Amino acid sequence: MTSVPTPIPSRTQFVLEEIKRRILTGRLTPGQALVEAELAAQFGVSKTPVREALKTLAGTGLVVMSQYKGVTVRMVDADMAREVYDVRLLLEPEALRRAVRRGASLDAAQDALTRADDATDTAERSLANREFHRALYLPCGNPLLGRMLDEVRDQAALVSAVAWAASPSWKREAGEHREILRLALDGDADGAARALHEHIASFVRRAFPEATEPQATEEEGQA
Repeated sequence: MTSVPTPIPSRTQFVLEEIKRRILTGRLTPGQALVEAELAAQFGVSKTPVREALKTLAGTGLVVMSQYKGVTVRMVDADMAREVYDVRLLLEPEALRRAVRRGASLDAAQDALTRADDATDTAERSLANREFHRALYLPCGNPLLGRMLDEVRDQAALVSAVAWAASPSWKREAGEHREILRLALDGDADGAARALHEHIASFVRRAFPEATEPQATEEEGQA
């Protein structure tokens, strides 16, 4: 008999989403300590929902729990970027290729692209960009593949937030997004997948030039 996951209490969910939002918008920076008592006072809750939220965020890779240092926002370096983006390079273009080949609707991707163009701040734009990528891979027809990519979404967003803070590149990325969507809407599954692969790879090259680009190739992805 399959067990049903226990729903996260509403207070914990509120604290979880707020801490995540602060991390992904740069209000809480990599390496910054997250003190349960301080967060509980800020949110007007007991330490219990804060503790549970931090445990969940540790599971997604956004925070690190240490016996000696306590809880801190995860540091972002070339190794982390390489690990996270290696997974994306291996899986995300193939998911998009499958979505296009099966004629899946990409209306959600178009809506997210419009929201990103209309965004008035970095936080809003970052959220829209995340939704754009998710809208490309989610209708791939393989729920497990979608969940695997969801697993690295937050870590990828943290990498992007750090890179954007150092060198904003959202205008260039917006143009690349439009080209990826154009190819997908034209039914060019392989072209859209190649454009997405280059989009992801070029971001790592710009933001973390010291990171060795993952060795995945288009041929390997199609094998």
